[in-house]
Amino acid sequence: MRLLCLDTSAVASAALVRLDIEELDIEEGDAGRVIVEAAFATDDTRSHAEVLAPGVRGLFADPLTEGPALDAIVVGTGPGPFTGLRTGIAMARTLAFVWGVPLYGLMSLEALAWDVLDDGGTHRARVAAGGFVVATDARRKELYWAHYAPDGTLLDGPHVGPAADITDLPVFGAGAGLYAEALAANGCTVPAGYAAAQPTARALARAAARRLAAGETLDDTTPLYLRESDAKVPGPRKRAL
Repeated sequence: MRLLCLDTSAVASAALVRLDIEELDIEEGDAGRVIVEAAFATDDTRSHAEVLAPGVRGLFADPLTEGPALDAIVVGTGPGPFTGLRTGIAMARTLAFVWGVPLYGLMSLEALAWDVLDDGGTHRARVAAGGFVVATDARRKELYWAHYAPDGTLLDGPHVGPAADITDLPVFGAGAGLYAEALAANGCTVPAGYAAAQPTARALARAAARRLAAGETLDDTTPLYLRESDAKVPGPRKRAL
């Protein structure tokens, strides 16, 4: 399969990958069959609308007037801020419609979780028997986070809330790096190698490969905002007496 993967839950990122579903070893966490042809990711968490389209175009060597040779598009569904998350999902839906290819959605935090578990065993040894947490910055002094088992199964989440909500577990991701002291006070550990990690399209591809290899359907691309919108419909105007 050849996939275009997009994630804008934190930074803007895209990856063009090839994967062999039949050869992927789910039990062993084998990511070697996911071959990245091209990828890009920014460091900026506020420039998604400006950089995503040029970034995607730059992944392809050929003109896209008739659409590239793709089997599907995968998009990260968050959680994430409204504007950034909408940018990636709207582009993924549009490209899937125009190019006539299937569209898959996957929670962005799962990409970060499998990035941890796939890291050559470096961090697997630090994953407690009770599992681990991945966290990204939700702003407003809060985190987006989810709790995973050592085998990558989602146990709880996604949630949005303060670092005080997470206790006694290893916490990976840029959210953990921002609130390392508060997490440490709750009995959590923050591995230094993942104190700045963000969900990326490259990691999303590996996570999606496992789900697809297991025969799962990933049809839901509903964005995980987790918060009410700040924009409100005005109420009725008061009568002037």
